[in-house]
Amino acid sequence: MPQNNSVTEFVLLGLTQDPLRQKLVVFIFLVFYGGTIVGNTLIIVTITFSPTLGSPMYFFLFYLSLSDSCFSTTMAPRLIVDSFSAKKVISYNECMIQVFALHFFGSLEIFVLIFMAADRYVAICKPLRYPTIMRRQVCLILIVFAWIGSFVHGTTQIILLLRLPFCGPNLIDHYCCDLQPLMKLACMDTYMVNLLFVCNSGALCSFSFIVLMISYIVILRSLRNHSAEGRKKALSTCTSHIIVAVLLFGPCIFIYTRPPTTLPIDKMVAVFYTIGTPFLNPLVYTLRNAEVKNAMRRLWYIKTMTE
Repeated sequence: MPQNNSVTEFVLLGLTQDPLRQKLVVFIFLVFYGGTIVGNTLIIVTITFSPTLGSPMYFFLFYLSLSDSCFSTTMAPRLIVDSFSAKKVISYNECMIQVFALHFFGSLEIFVLIFMAADRYVAICKPLRYPTIMRRQVCLILIVFAWIGSFVHGTTQIILLLRLPFCGPNLIDHYCCDLQPLMKLACMDTYMVNLLFVCNSGALCSFSFIVLMISYIVILRSLRNHSAEGRKKALSTCTSHIIVAVLLFGPCIFIYTRPPTTLPIDKMVAVFYTIGTPFLNPLVYTLRNAEVKNAMRRLWYIKTMTE
């Protein structure tokens, strides 16, 4: 339970106080959130019903799309609804739940991206052992580990937050509840708490990004021994994964690996990785992946023929 806490609700200042800009925010976020849900749902349905997308890569892509949809849903709907309200109020408990959901689904996405990189490494660097190493049971164990690891990460964040006393003011200069804006309101010195947050969220983002980049460097170096067609296909897949990793980890590292200060640009950076990245991921994985596009066409063709 929170210690010496007299605050029962927080007031979110949102992205802007200008009425005209708020209407623009509603439109932009409706488009981005709608595109995120539609795009990721199409990927999930395609992978679920297409017999040609049964490889481990698409097994992990299924969970990446699922985590993207949930990650965006923790933020976008409330931001859109709050844009119509003069006073954007969120209760203390709702705020804590939002922080947990943000970090739970965010870390789930990070774990899945790491497993996708491992899958590509085995497929490209150890092709003969690929069916043995990346068998179905191993993939299931990895996904269970991702859910457990994400739960532990999210729970750790909440435990640290619940120990912070909030005695006023209760104005959060952000459009959602997150670590840095909340620590700024705490009625205590948060240096050590922020250090723990950096060791948790910051280290998770930084270490994962380094591991991913090293793995893709190794993969790209190994492509020299492949045929021209094999290099082209592997390079296309790896490029997609690298784009997604940079789009996600760049903003996260900027937010969670620095001292407990808030900057004016923080809101836009947060918008990018909470709303923008989940919207872009389906485009990256479909427009650059011929197998997914072909599977979608076949499913659409079957649907139209049966009607």
